Amino acid sequence: MAANDEAVDFDDDDLMDEDGQEAEAINVPKIRSTIIGGGGGAGEASNVPRKIKGRGFREETGADRGARFGGRDFDSLDSDGGPGPLKSIEGWIVLVTGVHEEAQEDDLHNAFREFGQIKNLHLNLDRRTGFVKGYALIEYESFDEANTAIRTLNGTELLTQTIYVDWAFSNGPYKRRNTRRRSPRRRSRSPPRRY
Repeated sequence: MAANDEAVDFDDDDLMDEDGQEAEAINVPKIRSTIIGGGGGAGEASNVPRKIKGRGFREETGADRGARFGGRDFDSLDSDGGPGPLKSIEGWIVLVTGVHEEAQEDDLHNAFREFGQIKNLHLNLDRRTGFVKGYALIEYESFDEANTAIRTLNGTELLTQTIYVDWAFSNGPYKRRNTRRRSPRRRSRSPPRRY
């Protein structure tokens, strides 16, 4: 060390202001990490349970899990279980596909209003382009109105494009049980080996 150099000791109690006055020690809180739960200051309780947000973190047992919906009465649509159209909560909804991208609600309304009063018409647009996505949902009050519209307009042309009209909600076909045929010899389902 040179003769003019002096050793400097940086302790917390040796803080000085520029004026030469001793500064008060500032109590700076430590930032707690949400990832590892750090911080660990003197005033922090270490037994505090961590709060986790989101779904699936509840500590419910299997029996308690379904209990929150047990007492509620939900709307249901009665069906005979066979194939065919299903009524939505408010009416009979028809799905129109193959709609021209520049079609307007008025074009569809004019084509479908001759079969009955249209309760609701949804013509969804692509957010990026602003054009029609290619399908529309049309709701009728009665089954007969919707069925007539489907039978009449399915396969017709609207704005130089063929449209296809069918039920939006339907029961699937009857489910067959044990439809998979088994060969008399037990074979694996993997393809044959190539050598």
